[in-house]
Amino acid sequence: MLTWLLCAALTAGLLSVWRARPEDLGNAASVAGAVVGLFGVLAVWAWRPGPRSGRSSSQQVDEAAQVLARLVLRQWQDEAVLRQLFDPAPLPVVWSDSALPGVSDHRELIGDPITCRADATQELAAAFRGLPRRRLVALGPAGSGKTTLAVLLTLALLRDRSANEPVPVLLSLASFDPSRDSVQTWLRRRIAADRPVLTETDTYGPTAIEDLLADGRILPVLDGLDEPPTPGHAAMLAALNDTLDAHAPLVLTCRTTDYTAAVAAAGVLAGAAVVEPTPVHADEALALLRLATPPGPRQERWDALAGHLTHHPQGATAQALASPLMVALARAVYADAPGDPAELTDTGRFPTPAAVEHHLLDGLVPVLYTRAHRQNPAVHRWDPHRAHRYLGYLAAGLQRRGTHDLAWWQLYRWVPSVARSGLRAVVWGTAATMISFPLFLTQVDRQIGGAAVLATLLEISPWVTALIWVLAVGSWSTTRPWGAARPVAAALATSVCGGLAGGAVSLWVEGAVRGDVDASAASLVQSLLRSACWIGFSLLMILLGSGPPTPPRTPSQGAFTLRHWRRRLRRAAATVGLAAVFGGAALYLYGVVKLYGVADETTWRTAWPYGLVFGTAIGTGPAVLRWTRDTATVHDLTTPLSSIRADRLVALANGVVGTLLIAVSGAAMDAFEGADASIADHRPAEVFTWSLLHTGAVGLSLALAAYAWPHYTAARVLLAARTRLPWRLQTFLADAHRLGILRQVGSVYQFRHARLQHHLATAHTRTPPR
Repeated sequence: MLTWLLCAALTAGLLSVWRARPEDLGNAASVAGAVVGLFGVLAVWAWRPGPRSGRSSSQQVDEAAQVLARLVLRQWQDEAVLRQLFDPAPLPVVWSDSALPGVSDHRELIGDPITCRADATQELAAAFRGLPRRRLVALGPAGSGKTTLAVLLTLALLRDRSANEPVPVLLSLASFDPSRDSVQTWLRRRIAADRPVLTETDTYGPTAIEDLLADGRILPVLDGLDEPPTPGHAAMLAALNDTLDAHAPLVLTCRTTDYTAAVAAAGVLAGAAVVEPTPVHADEALALLRLATPPGPRQERWDALAGHLTHHPQGATAQALASPLMVALARAVYADAPGDPAELTDTGRFPTPAAVEHHLLDGLVPVLYTRAHRQNPAVHRWDPHRAHRYLGYLAAGLQRRGTHDLAWWQLYRWVPSVARSGLRAVVWGTAATMISFPLFLTQVDRQIGGAAVLATLLEISPWVTALIWVLAVGSWSTTRPWGAARPVAAALATSVCGGLAGGAVSLWVEGAVRGDVDASAASLVQSLLRSACWIGFSLLMILLGSGPPTPPRTPSQGAFTLRHWRRRLRRAAATVGLAAVFGGAALYLYGVVKLYGVADETTWRTAWPYGLVFGTAIGTGPAVLRWTRDTATVHDLTTPLSSIRADRLVALANGVVGTLLIAVSGAAMDAFEGADASIADHRPAEVFTWSLLHTGAVGLSLALAAYAWPHYTAARVLLAARTRLPWRLQTFLADAHRLGILRQVGSVYQFRHARLQHHLATAHTRTPPR
């Protein structure tokens, strides 16, 4: 509908120009025909069937399940090593049926009471498989080992999984918003983001993830119902009950108080057994801590603490070490470092369990960084105090946004100049001006001083104005339902707005500044439409190739390869063909508007063959990218660093294509027009160079604005310049992950525990950075 409304409006505007000249009715019909033809082709493009039409075969779905199981197993095996879950052994936490009233379903639906130990993984898997509906909810206070249980259960189910069993996939609920997405939509998007290989349509078909979810072949292990803001807990629980099959397997973890409040508002999770942990016994905690300490004199340091716990079984230290999280922190501070655990026996210094917790949380970051620097000074160069400040800033930022996911592609939201769409458009326009200004200045005729600067700014201003408008309108359209549902229609509307804005500035430059435009209404509209057609079409081709010029919800994935090139060749050829038709229609319309009254209709007709060649040229770049781009391989594990590299590669490749595309478009228009002798008399290479210097920065900026990496880079540089974060941010985060301060879930980082994030955020708020 939008396409045809634009078509009708533009046709009416053109016919009104020649309304007073009945002798040119045939020319007006030609104009209307060109407009209808151009927008008709765009309508066909907008409503064309996508490459995801059809269904995946059963064999493709089976292969996708096997690949998913292998990738999930590799990911959590690596994460378990970093978290030291099996070194020397998992903490023997006993999980048994919850005694809380009203939190579990009817006994007839959940089966007999269960009891299992976290350190006995085979027993853990057998207990879960023994549930009638294989639905489990793990409750407990903060630091009770709920996430550890989810990881151990995922690994146990994968290690002896049969071919027909569902694949357990551990996901954090921090990013789930039931007011925006259904459970299936969120699961599909998260699995596709964390395992992009499954979106490779040539290998697994277009619906592999959807079929796996629909057939119950994925076991969602959802960690942290309590992580999103409190008002959403009941809505999330209701969404799980309303949208998932009551017999579909599911694992859910949550803090006890939050789950009981959610159950009171939304009801229990249908068919799910509920388990809670028993407190860790002091003897078991000390036994594990002794095993984690190297043999020698350091073993004797635990004797004083053991004696204290024996004489004060209900003391502050004993109560604190009943938490698996505090045991893990005590290991990091004392067993893996030269600290003396005897200091925990000082009841005056540690009168309450909270004081012990604060002490262990305060000592974690300095101890880990000091030890790492001592072991390998060449690799671990972070000063403990500075690292603590960086981590505090990250924790405070996550706390303010009510999330636990440190997603690199969302970092731009932390910087107002990059987060706000209006300011972001001005920033990109300024960047394009700064890039093109010194290059274009060298090509201006031998003017000096202010004249050269003014001439350069006047030449660049229409394109920079169009860029700013496209960025602003594009960001606005992506927030509207029609923009998300019809991306091609949104790109068309966005490019029309940008073309009209750039055309208006071009008209002002030619008329008010240079005096080169006839002041009659028909001439003004003709000049405006001519510039809008040229600028708008050039921007449209970039938008169709790169996408909406706004930070995406998820980063791009994949690399460039010739795998499955035969299957992709048809889509690449279709891209070139449609671009050729676009080019012919656009150049014909441009010729009609530009040459009306100057040349006869024969000259207009030459625009079609010329435009077909021109469209083929500009369609080749996007076609090659689509032809060679591969989502991922079965050997790839998605990490934050690999995700950044993939998005950067795709962004830079499309940036180069966008730069060349807009330059070819401008060169073709200039050569066809032939109005400027200083350009027309030069060879094609010189015409292309002139156009590249003139508009290349705009094409580069518009193409890069559609990807996450440029926005992340801008935010990272600005935050590093303000000393909020280190310059080598990903190196710092990867180091914190290896040290056990952060955990990695797909392409995002999270703090090791929500308690640690809250503690660091509070400390950072109390002592803001200088």
